[in-house]
Amino acid sequence: MLRRTARRLETTLLLSRQSLPRPARLYSTPTRKTSAPALATAGRAPEPDFPSFLSQPQSEPVLQPRRLDLPTELSHFLQRPVSYTFLPAPLPSDRSSPTHDLYYPDTATQDLLSIMDACLHNLYDVSRARGIFDRLRERPGNPVLSTPIYNAFIEAYLAMAAAQKGPVSVLVEYACEIFQILESGRDLYTPNAATYALMLLLYHRYGPQSLQALHDDRIPNPPQLLASIIKRRIPIASVVSDRTLESSAEAVEVIKYLSIAAVDSQDTEVITELGQAKVIGTQTSDILDDVPEARPVIKAVESEDGTGVQMEIPFNINNLRQHLASVITARRVLSDDLIARQEHLEKSAYDVAREQMQFQSQKLEELGLASGALNSPDLRQWMWVWHTKLKERLKQEIKNIAAAESKMSARHSSDTHLSPYLSLLDAERLSLLTILEVMRLQGSGGVHDGMKTTRALITVGKAVELEYKGMVCRSNKIYMPASPKLGSAGYFSTMGYANLQQRRVAAAKVMADAEGWTADWTQHVRSKVGGILVECLMDVAEITRTGTNKEGKQITEVQPALYHTYEYIRGQKLGVIRLNPVVSSRLATDKVSVAVHPRHLPMLVKPKPWVDYKTGGYLNSQSSAMRFKDSAEQQSYLKAACAKGNVELVFAGLDVLGSTPWKINRKIFDVVLEVWNAGYRVGKLPPAEYDEPEPVMPPEAETDIKAKSVYLQRQRAYLNAKANNHSDRCNVNYKIEIARAFLGDTIYFPHNLDFRGRAYPLPPHLSHIGDDLSRGLLKFAEARPLGERGLRWLKIHLANLYGYDKASFDERVDWVDAKLDQIYDSAKNPLSGERWWLKADDPWQCLATCMELHDALQSPNPLKFKSSLPVHQDGTCNGLQHYAALGGDARGAQQVNLAATDRPSDVYTHVGNMVEAVLEEDAKKGDKWAVLLKGKIQRKIVKQTVMTTVYGVTFVGAREQIEKQLKDKKIVAEEDCWSAASYLASKVIQCIGDLFSGATAIQNWFAACARIISKSIPKDRLPEAMAESKRGAKSPKRKPKLFTLSDTRLKKEQMTSVVWTTSLGLPIVQPYRKTNRKQISTKLQTIYISDPNSPAEVNSLKQASAFPPNFIHSLDATHMMLTALECRTQELTFASVHDSYWTHACSIDKMSEIIRDTFIALHSSDVLKKLDAEFRERYKDYKIPLVSLKTSSILKSLHALGSRIVVTPEQAKTLDSLKELLIVSDTTETTDIDESEVKNVEHLCDTLDAQAAEAAAEETIVEDDEDGVKVKHAELRKLMGKFVNLVDLIPPLPEKGSFRVEQIKKSQYFFS
Repeated sequence: MLRRTARRLETTLLLSRQSLPRPARLYSTPTRKTSAPALATAGRAPEPDFPSFLSQPQSEPVLQPRRLDLPTELSHFLQRPVSYTFLPAPLPSDRSSPTHDLYYPDTATQDLLSIMDACLHNLYDVSRARGIFDRLRERPGNPVLSTPIYNAFIEAYLAMAAAQKGPVSVLVEYACEIFQILESGRDLYTPNAATYALMLLLYHRYGPQSLQALHDDRIPNPPQLLASIIKRRIPIASVVSDRTLESSAEAVEVIKYLSIAAVDSQDTEVITELGQAKVIGTQTSDILDDVPEARPVIKAVESEDGTGVQMEIPFNINNLRQHLASVITARRVLSDDLIARQEHLEKSAYDVAREQMQFQSQKLEELGLASGALNSPDLRQWMWVWHTKLKERLKQEIKNIAAAESKMSARHSSDTHLSPYLSLLDAERLSLLTILEVMRLQGSGGVHDGMKTTRALITVGKAVELEYKGMVCRSNKIYMPASPKLGSAGYFSTMGYANLQQRRVAAAKVMADAEGWTADWTQHVRSKVGGILVECLMDVAEITRTGTNKEGKQITEVQPALYHTYEYIRGQKLGVIRLNPVVSSRLATDKVSVAVHPRHLPMLVKPKPWVDYKTGGYLNSQSSAMRFKDSAEQQSYLKAACAKGNVELVFAGLDVLGSTPWKINRKIFDVVLEVWNAGYRVGKLPPAEYDEPEPVMPPEAETDIKAKSVYLQRQRAYLNAKANNHSDRCNVNYKIEIARAFLGDTIYFPHNLDFRGRAYPLPPHLSHIGDDLSRGLLKFAEARPLGERGLRWLKIHLANLYGYDKASFDERVDWVDAKLDQIYDSAKNPLSGERWWLKADDPWQCLATCMELHDALQSPNPLKFKSSLPVHQDGTCNGLQHYAALGGDARGAQQVNLAATDRPSDVYTHVGNMVEAVLEEDAKKGDKWAVLLKGKIQRKIVKQTVMTTVYGVTFVGAREQIEKQLKDKKIVAEEDCWSAASYLASKVIQCIGDLFSGATAIQNWFAACARIISKSIPKDRLPEAMAESKRGAKSPKRKPKLFTLSDTRLKKEQMTSVVWTTSLGLPIVQPYRKTNRKQISTKLQTIYISDPNSPAEVNSLKQASAFPPNFIHSLDATHMMLTALECRTQELTFASVHDSYWTHACSIDKMSEIIRDTFIALHSSDVLKKLDAEFRERYKDYKIPLVSLKTSSILKSLHALGSRIVVTPEQAKTLDSLKELLIVSDTTETTDIDESEVKNVEHLCDTLDAQAAEAAAEETIVEDDEDGVKVKHAELRKLMGKFVNLVDLIPPLPEKGSFRVEQIKKSQYFFS
């Protein structure tokens, strides 16, 4: 009876389909040709009108429009308490704890996880994977495990049973055993929706009613599973739509089992939910709105009473999954936004590459040109030949490796086994991947015509990992969330932020459930896998070169396409892989689009919204929201901040930047292509043949050592420039090929962050963040009418690009009006006319603007002309603008246009004039370099150094910048450039310090804070810090030494990085630690890699020097994100290149107002005071060893900034070596000095000193390894074991000046 009731319910639900309205269009029709680089369609899931007896999707709450104006709302938002992300500092590599392992798993554990993942894939070696799994389970609640890993084993056992790869009863028993472990909570992990879906599938296949019934009591039945699902509050929809139910037929049976169980238990809520799932699953989706509704496919099934047949719409599991993904989200966040299914039509890059190379080879064979008839065959033909050879070589190599590994004894560590990794992809895909990645790396890392071996091996290994994960992503049909639309409510209201967070959390959950489990690889595994693949490629890749000898005879020779060698780079001997010169030259001339992976290309659809720290951007290629700089700590912080919901606006900002539509500027592309094919130098485009004359050896060089030295120096410079020209040519070739491939398409650039929070497009070759050529080739996809103000801004933009950017706005407009003849000539005859545009600072962007302005002025109504050209608003030395606002520096504010002026100030010209005045004085004193450089200091010579001084440029960096300018402008002879640059760099830095004294004070405060933070130790680690560090074996002839600092673990325990939080909630972690390289032997060579999972102690000096520029970078990144979000709210198109903001010409006035509002609101929130408060909260339980303060540079810095330690007269007697910081007082409350470890360390001191005394050792000196400061043994003993609270040493904030940031409102040249 119960079965008939359930069946009747299902029939009723199915028949209700006939009355449902036609669903909305799901797929859009691609308008581009199928030969486009990548195709994908996005749409909305069908949204049915449910029958009255089914629960309706809940409607989205209407977000109220903004009630406050932007400045007020932003001010409220930025002055709210920021939610910090706290994590423990990493432990030294020889220490561990459960908490540490939760956030920072070590390399050995990560290797175990990745080998387990590889063994499970395609059931390569499940028994070995289970062995690793059981070892990890020995520690209950092991943080590296998770429920998806348990599910992966249940799924593997089910797959093995289906394929009969072992006794079915035993495999089912194993699956049930793992389920019971989860169900019981024995390992502190619990089942999720996928677990129950797998067990229902197991019941369907091997339960008592199945054809392969095992009659095993350990198999849980549907009523038991349903009861557990309800108890754990897991949505039924999540279970019946799980990715593990691959077959629609099996999904139908699962729904039946649950329906019967629900009827038995009289659970109406579950019955209703299952009925709704059935209805959605039986709907068909329409392709086009204007196509009449087609009758759904109907199949005949036996009637309920068994007397005949009735017609039924077959169930489609994909329809169900697509809709239920949105239902799950809607149910959690009260929203009707659907998680749209992005149909993954993009083929794998390697499939496309194979087809192109094969096609090229076949065409040449048809023409009879494939067997050496061409002296210089196409690059793709060579690559196809290499591929066919490498594919067969890899098949055999993998077999040999697997056979060798099978003979290894059990005691060999798991990381020596590589066959599971090499078996994740087939040999053909591995071959293509290796060839394309190696070709792409040509010219990288400062190696002309080649690449560094370490980089090549790790890159190829990582490409294998990413392709495997992309393959998993494609096979699981992961659903993509739609970007949220907050309307006029904006991002900064409480309601808007909460709505954004709820959407993101729900979408991340749905996508994580769909993705399944995969493990990240370590650098060690990547390099090993890459070593095998690259070595095999080098063995088989050959080319046939044909040339003519001196006698005029033609000679043919087979040569390797790549070879391995060593060379010295910056004084270090490094292994490099070089390309044959012929192959290298081909990369600069042939079509290279075949070698570009989609993760290096723009996208044809809007990027996947960022819903997690590793989910967003490209559809099939896994990307991280942040570019981690060899730091597991950065990843852990971002992951934790994401889990807490602290980074919603950061992800939203990335989505805004990625959703800006672009097009290739066809007019500019045509000019570029003509110049490229002609091969000459135009507009910074490198010529096909280097066009500078080679230096000639003077006759006296044979006898004059100095003349010979000068000649050799010039010759080296010439050869280096020639090699750079070739590398530039290869780079431009990529850009042109990519632009050609996307002509006519609307494209998008997915973005992610660097560790400071700055946004960058993921495509590395062609994007708006690139050089002048890249920017000139791009325009917005949407065009908007200019209007009167837009036309004015277009003219100002042209003047800026040409270099006439220090005049008033009216003067710039008049200047353009006076140059209209040249502008028209440039637009109509860019190559055959006067070429006026080539004299511009940014020639290709200038030409694009000339063409746009010409078209506008020649149109019937210029004000109504629809312009798609991006117009820029650039900050004036933006880093110094932030410093001036932070410190209230009125003088500095005047120089960088924060204060209102009639004309724009030019800080670069001002510094140049200051330098000229200094040179004048030095020249009077007869200084050689001052005499040589006097009168030659141009604005551009000092510009980069002034710009980067605020970002912490060192003297060496400034010298290199100035040397490059001197060489480019040929102001001094080649052999004098280095010395002249050294002299000039010191003068420029001196003048900048005099001009921006306010910035210097803040920089010093930043550096001092970073220095003491990096010297600090968590309070609970003090006993470990003072524990004895075993001395190494000593020679019998050497006498024992007195106690030194190295006899404790103090330096090893100094693991604290500088961490702060931006106003948008993003945690910034400085990655600078001492070098801790790991030696790995690969098939090609022994390489040394940095292991992010094995952190060493921090590099105190680097932490201090990098903190000022990194903080300013995080500040300008926050300003940009705030501006981007508000531009989206006000429906302005927005793009940015750090401190250069782009929009349509007609929108410049509105964007300029937003830029000022966001900057004022940001700096009105008292940024430095908030940073000081965060440091005091974040590091309140951290201690600084007094012995670390003995460093003279720290003492001087803290003393100058006002840090003091208040002590009693008795304490002062033992701390006399720190007298600069001491305030001796009997009445004032003293600073807390922790002496809890003094006794322990004194015992160690006494023991070692006694041993040394017996050997009559002399008093030794301890030398600080970073600063070279010498500390006498007696002073060391007085300070050892004593600690002071870090927060007691944080210096007071520098006094703020008189400038008020609100004055920016009146500055028309702040951003211009």
